[in-house]
Amino acid sequence: MSDQPESVERVLGTINHWIIDRPRTVIVVFLLVTALFAGGLSAIEMDAGLNAFTDGIDAQNAQDQVNEEFEPPFEEDAPTTQLIHRGENVLTRDALLRMLEIQHYLEESEEHRVTESSSVAEGVARSIDPTADTREEQIRTLEGATDAQVRETVRELGDNPEFAASLSEDFSPAEPEASATIAVVTHESDVDEQAIQYRVRSTVESMDGNIVTFGNGILDTEFENVISDSMAIIVPVVIVLILAFLITAYRDPFDVVLGLVSLVMAVIWTFGFTGHAGIPFSMVMIAIPPLLLAVGIDFGIHAVNRYREERVDGAGIEEGMDTAATQLLIAFFIVTGTTVIGFGANVTSDLEPIREFGFVASIGIIFTFFIFGIFLPAAKVYLDQLRDAYGIREFGSSPLGSEDSLLGRVLPVGAHVGRRAPIAMVLVALVVTAGTGAYATTVDTTFEEEDFLPAEELPGYAETMPEPLAPEEYTVTATINYLEDTFESGEDDEVTIYVEGPIHEDHALESVHRAGNDPPSTIVTENGRAESNSIVDVMHDHAENDDEFARLLEANDIDGNGVPDRNVGYVLDRLLESDARDDALEYITEDQRSMRVIYTVEADATQAEVTEDARELAADFRLDTTPTGDIVVFHETSKVILDSSLFSLALALVFTLVFLMLIYHVLEGRASLGIANMFPIVVTVAVLAGTMPILDLPLNALTGTVLSLTIGVGVAYSVHVTHRFIDEYNECGDAYESLLTTLRGTGGALTGSMLTTLGGSASLILAITPLLGQFGLLMSISVIYSFLMAVVVLPPTLVVWERVAG
Repeated sequence: MSDQPESVERVLGTINHWIIDRPRTVIVVFLLVTALFAGGLSAIEMDAGLNAFTDGIDAQNAQDQVNEEFEPPFEEDAPTTQLIHRGENVLTRDALLRMLEIQHYLEESEEHRVTESSSVAEGVARSIDPTADTREEQIRTLEGATDAQVRETVRELGDNPEFAASLSEDFSPAEPEASATIAVVTHESDVDEQAIQYRVRSTVESMDGNIVTFGNGILDTEFENVISDSMAIIVPVVIVLILAFLITAYRDPFDVVLGLVSLVMAVIWTFGFTGHAGIPFSMVMIAIPPLLLAVGIDFGIHAVNRYREERVDGAGIEEGMDTAATQLLIAFFIVTGTTVIGFGANVTSDLEPIREFGFVASIGIIFTFFIFGIFLPAAKVYLDQLRDAYGIREFGSSPLGSEDSLLGRVLPVGAHVGRRAPIAMVLVALVVTAGTGAYATTVDTTFEEEDFLPAEELPGYAETMPEPLAPEEYTVTATINYLEDTFESGEDDEVTIYVEGPIHEDHALESVHRAGNDPPSTIVTENGRAESNSIVDVMHDHAENDDEFARLLEANDIDGNGVPDRNVGYVLDRLLESDARDDALEYITEDQRSMRVIYTVEADATQAEVTEDARELAADFRLDTTPTGDIVVFHETSKVILDSSLFSLALALVFTLVFLMLIYHVLEGRASLGIANMFPIVVTVAVLAGTMPILDLPLNALTGTVLSLTIGVGVAYSVHVTHRFIDEYNECGDAYESLLTTLRGTGGALTGSMLTTLGGSASLILAITPLLGQFGLLMSISVIYSFLMAVVVLPPTLVVWERVAG
């Protein structure tokens, strides 16, 4: 080894003193810290759903403002449950009567805490008998009505948009028939929404009729269940895979147990810290354990493998660990620094869950460094001392990748290429980087509710899991799909323009009217104008029932287009003083400082198309406007994901390069080694990004982190190869021989850690949500690419470095 700076030698000497001379003290201290962090596990809180991802987005802020200002007061805090009645025809007398009976039962039962409910059945009954105000009277009305009377009543009501709004798209007033209808049950404002909706579901399922219960409480519960169910599937698989790989790598039960204990400690420290720090456990946090296990296993296998190399050469326990630890602590420090940079780059994201993910992952890697860099070597020393004292033989002591092994013959392929055509190999890597990087620009960026929920049908392996691990029943995805396929345009097919400014000025409403003329292509039109709902519609509806207001509206409509363009404030005041006040307040605030206009959009248009058209439409207003609605919010979130991914990637690349150059300058006086070390990482990232569109993998809330994570994970392989290479090169001065020794020794450990990391990452593919499955697949590909680049591309790069700067 080359001479290290004196300060580095002092630090290494101090750490090695504790590892070799005071191993029991180190073990006790680390176990006490583990107990301290374990206390934080019980404080972890789940954070499911999408709200945390969209907080802070301009469109989401506008939507929150809209909900606060325009939702009817009785709906503000009152949770509602939807009852979706399905059948061949839900408008028959028997079907309508069944719905009324269910409403009556829920309203009369105190455990359901119902304040009111509404349905088309109620509308039909009250149309037959306008005096039937109570639920009992409405039930008696339908019981006494004939089938013909019910059909005729439905025909008469069929032209009413409010009546038809609760019926499926196939509603035919002439027949009359409909395959589905939605009833809404409103609960007291202080109920536990999740508990009450499952109570309603249980009640409804025990009664006659094909009725599905749906609501935000059920949606939130299934979001939470996705996390626990995914963990229940993933964790056992990870444990089995890691155990199998550790047995193969260590071939010694004592070392296997030591490795497992260290891995468990890393997870306890990390998530105990999140509990103490009050950081919620969101869905993206599920990806952290496999990442910690990946780095921890890498450290563990390298530590044990390097120590065994020294023992095989005749070194004693203390001497062998002193040599191994002195060399590996530096490599571990470099890997930790670059991994923290790669993972920590995500703290710059505008999305809070991604920021928390990057922060927790970085803290976890630092903890992993201490556990595998200090605790594991100390425990290994103490364990081997005890085994020597009691005469317990070692079950497996040879390192992976010895010269005569299969790995020892295969791994040096990069060294052979480097010896014969290093420059050609580097040029090929550059061409591949440029080509795949260019193709990566075609990758899709998405943010959709469906990403966070399981598929409508769970995969077979999930369905066959034994009872303790069996996932909960999931209905939300199927229900959402059914609602989208069956009913007219809902919130997902609307955009809202939130308008701020003096609405009472004469030009305000006229500008809204003009904006609706010849709208962009994704905005649904009716008679050449944008189909919309606004305060103007409330004016027209009220004018039909109030002749005085109709005359007022006409007198202040100079151009005769139905929109007041003078004395607008006075017209609005009169409207707010009328019995149309509640309807008006759904579109305009009482102080006339803001309003909303809701536009219907094409259901098959993309988020990007709708958002762009909504912005174009909003630009025609003469006041400050913000397009919002779920479509716009999700598109803006997906754009933030893309921007954050690219920024985090650039940040990780730059800071990692600077860090490596600085470290190699301090340790070896060769800053250019940092550039050589970084080259295969750049190739890996480019090839990985180019693979995404080929496999139709989008950038989403979780896969968007993979590019910067790849730097953190991939650089570990390159650092171990580079650091071992430079140590060997300083001794023999021959690049080829140094690479042979490196790839046979370190390369064996590298292979073992790659396989275990691959197993941990691939286990996420089994998760029951597309989000985690796609992340697991992409991380698995990233691990394979990183390993291949480290043993195939890096060796020729180091040969070129030796010729140019060595």
